[in-house]
Amino acid sequence: MHQFRRFWVRWSARARAGWLRRRGQLRVLPTVYSPQLDNRRDLLVFVPPSYARGHARYPVIYMQDGQNLFHAETSFAGTWSVGEAIEWASRRGVEAIVVGIPNAAKRIAEYSPFVGAEGGGAGDRYLEFITRTVKPLVDERFRTVPDRPHTGIAGSSMGGLISLYAFFRYSEVFGFAAALSPSVWFAGGAILEVVARAPRTPGRLYLDIGMREGERSVEFARRLRDLLVERGFQLGRDLQWVEDRDGVHHESAWGPRFRTALPFLLREDATR
Repeated sequence: MHQFRRFWVRWSARARAGWLRRRGQLRVLPTVYSPQLDNRRDLLVFVPPSYARGHARYPVIYMQDGQNLFHAETSFAGTWSVGEAIEWASRRGVEAIVVGIPNAAKRIAEYSPFVGAEGGGAGDRYLEFITRTVKPLVDERFRTVPDRPHTGIAGSSMGGLISLYAFFRYSEVFGFAAALSPSVWFAGGAILEVVARAPRTPGRLYLDIGMREGERSVEFARRLRDLLVERGFQLGRDLQWVEDRDGVHHESAWGPRFRTALPFLLREDATR
């Protein structure tokens, strides 16, 4: 019995050490000030499991609604479980740092450059905050690959709308983007005109919609997909399109879809 107990203690310690090596870490940059928006918010930075074990540099994905990404306790609508998604991807040889940017009180204003019936209009200032304040800070504090091919942006709903806009209007910064259930319909579908007129630059774009999100949302998302194909994006190559048959407009749907999108988003072959 004594030998078994010693074996169990050793095995448990090794198992725990192995489990810890497979875990990422969430770090917080507190009360970061935005001179563009004159407000403050914490930044939530999740580093992959291998980050603490070496000197490698990593791609970065900047994500909206940061308080909903990692922990249910901080969320107002549920969690994406992004930390678990990054750990899942890392076991498949795909790794990245994720920067969660919590939304401010004026969420719709920040997440749209267009003014609609619901508000909007501060989207460009919000993206200036990301590109001129957040990204330099993250690149200074963490081991990132700061160039365009390794810098992405992602979000859902209005967060998906501003991520789409960033991909096309700030294409010198962002080489890939994910828009989950994006609010393409906002301001009468104004994002469609931006996409139609934007210069065609290399990059990867993940786009999806849930079939239980309402007819208008599905129709506008499909219009965007068709426009992207017209502009030269190729399904399966630099455009991944997903229609989730049972998908609803909620974090419980976005989290699993984001996980499966990660290998596509972090591919090395389509952003240069």
